[in-house]
Amino acid sequence: MKLKNPPTVRGKKRYVVFRLHSKEGIDYFSMKNAVWNSLHNWMGEAGLGKANVRIIKNLYEPGSGKGFIQCDPRYVDQVKMGLSLVHQIGDQRVVFQTIRVSGTIKSGKGK
Repeated sequence: MKLKNPPTVRGKKRYVVFRLHSKEGIDYFSMKNAVWNSLHNWMGEAGLGKANVRIIKNLYEPGSGKGFIQCDPRYVDQVKMGLSLVHQIGDQRVVFQTIRVSGTIKSGKGK
């Protein structure tokens, strides 16, 4: 049986819901590399460690470009800024649009 940490010990998290606008669909790994590079350049390694950033693979839809990024609530604005700094993935021009920030994946899917 796996023991869970009590809620007071676990860190809080927020989900940044974004949409990736491009002429063609972009696969997960290209998007992930572009986002990681941008966040690393913007926040640095220490900032990424404190922000606890995770790009959720199962919830990224290449056709529509909708995806979720999990992070610490104190670093939501910095993650949104790091996303907005991505302008090109490969040869394609792209724009990241932040749809909303939610506390759960279920509420993020609702909009």
